Amino acid sequence: MRALIVDPDAPASLRLGTAAEPQAAPHQLVVDVRHISLNRGEVAFAERLPAGTVHGYDAAGVVVRAATDGTGPAVGARVTAFGAGAWAQRMAVDTTAVAEVPAQVDLADAAALPMAGITALRTLRSRSILGRRVLITGAAGGVGRYAIQLAALGGAHVIASVGSSARADGLAELGAHQVVVGLEGIDRPVDLILDNVGGQQLAAAWELLAPGGGVQNIGWASDEPAVFAPYSLVSVGPPKTMTTFGGVHEVGPDLATLLEFVAAGRLSPEVDWRGSWDRVTEASQALLDRRIAGKVVLDVERAAAD
Repeated sequence: MRALIVDPDAPASLRLGTAAEPQAAPHQLVVDVRHISLNRGEVAFAERLPAGTVHGYDAAGVVVRAATDGTGPAVGARVTAFGAGAWAQRMAVDTTAVAEVPAQVDLADAAALPMAGITALRTLRSRSILGRRVLITGAAGGVGRYAIQLAALGGAHVIASVGSSARADGLAELGAHQVVVGLEGIDRPVDLILDNVGGQQLAAAWELLAPGGGVQNIGWASDEPAVFAPYSLVSVGPPKTMTTFGGVHEVGPDLATLLEFVAAGRLSPEVDWRGSWDRVTEASQALLDRRIAGKVVLDVERAAAD
């Protein structure tokens, strides 16, 4: 089958090639993949993977082989899936990591949800946000745009931070109450920070955190170290926390929640770039250059013999 595989000599270390058919365990089903979604971090880290690896985690398609243990959707079901080896014509994925796509939701939109949507949803659930001030840095990206919408749905006062004024377009319409460049203009403490940037902006954002507040580290787009001033991590009163995020186990129910929001018109998939997976180099470079406002979705094209 055709797949996007890691090749250190290719642009962005990714190219269309061939791979073996996936071998499904009893608790896994096989999806005929119709659309995939690229995430900037995946593209940036492709070069660190062994050559020939089928890359990616986000996909949507149709079940062509049900799990032999009897769990999960049946053959013919339209699903979105989160699992390794997603950027291929077919993928094997745990039944706990898929959700059926409502009829009114396009499969291409469904493919955009898994990694970015789950990250936004689960980090926002780390504490109560109703009536709280939530700061989202790197807010113009895929995770950021979902987080703005979900935080607003949860009753938060949403502050969206971007790297330049040009990246601010459309964020107020998604639900941001305040849009800032960097941290300029934030004059009151915040209760929760979803940080996509890292570096010195993270250290500065920490100073804005209210006692008892928390930072969820979900990205490091700056590629710079964060240096904290002496004693800045010591405070009197309720403790402030900083937490890494990697909880992507058994995401099926959360995918279903995101799909319900999309079906109801309460969550925009924010697909900014869509094209054939033959254009993976173009799409990858646009992501790396931060020319994408939201998500990239690639259509899995079939050759005549497929």
